[in-house]
Amino acid sequence: MTWTGRIDGDGPEHARWHQLVRADEPAGRHIALLGFASDEGVRRNEGRVGAAEGPAALRRALSSMALHGDLGDGTVAVHDLGDVVVEGEDLEGGQVALGERIAQALDRDGNALTVVLGGGHETAWGSYLGLAASTDPVRRCGVLNLDAHFDLRDADRPSSGTPFLQMARAREAAGLPFCYGVVGISEHSNTRALFERADSLGVDYLLDVDCSAERVADFVANFAAGLDLLYLTVDLDVLPASVAPGVSAPAALGLDPCLVVAAVRAAAGTGKLRLMDVVELNPRLDVDDRTARIGARLVADAVAAAARRSPVG
Repeated sequence: MTWTGRIDGDGPEHARWHQLVRADEPAGRHIALLGFASDEGVRRNEGRVGAAEGPAALRRALSSMALHGDLGDGTVAVHDLGDVVVEGEDLEGGQVALGERIAQALDRDGNALTVVLGGGHETAWGSYLGLAASTDPVRRCGVLNLDAHFDLRDADRPSSGTPFLQMARAREAAGLPFCYGVVGISEHSNTRALFERADSLGVDYLLDVDCSAERVADFVANFAAGLDLLYLTVDLDVLPASVAPGVSAPAALGLDPCLVVAAVRAAAGTGKLRLMDVVELNPRLDVDDRTARIGARLVADAVAAAARRSPVG
């Protein structure tokens, strides 16, 4: 898409996203942005399709937002790498392609943060492939998920409900620890079998009814404390249906948006965040672009926080 929007001036004090996004590679420190246009994982998980249109809707919502932070010259350079598109039912091929593009972005000199715009939560497996390909195995990586669901399903084919079990098995096969934390779990949206699987895998989680500003901040800080690198994945169905109606599985309760913003800012504020994705936006089901707007706000908060800190080498 062409990034367009309101212009109040040319200086960094007037900066909006559309003024600082570029398709060519920035010379210095920058944020990388990449879309994953995929519905196949949601379809396989028997959800409501439409998430393939999410990346374009998130870009539109971001376009006129003020862009805060400083990567060295008073502004934030954003490198838009375009979209990886899942063709037909070839989800696995699309996830491999996404992983390759993410690894390239993470390895590029000056990359402060890579942000992926999903797509269903099958996006997360592609994100993990990219992080794993880019990261020295001796470094301790953690996955922090803001989500009403564990997404630890055991299924014949990968879907939007399986990515974190796929990660657990990949880490075990490689002899590496699986560090997975979830904020916002809905007890009534996960079966007892899923809770038992989470417990058997050593998953740290915080139920939606137990979330407060203090507990969310402590959870993120404690989870990140022993890590070298952090990957944050945000499923927009963690938010109330009134705030995020445009998702495959709207939440009956959900987390207050301020708690989700606080979790994102805390993750970025650790200085360990290298990769983030925002998933499950379905523009076909959205109302007044509410879901796209809150998704874009979460991206903007992460970018601003990351841009104010030195990246972990």
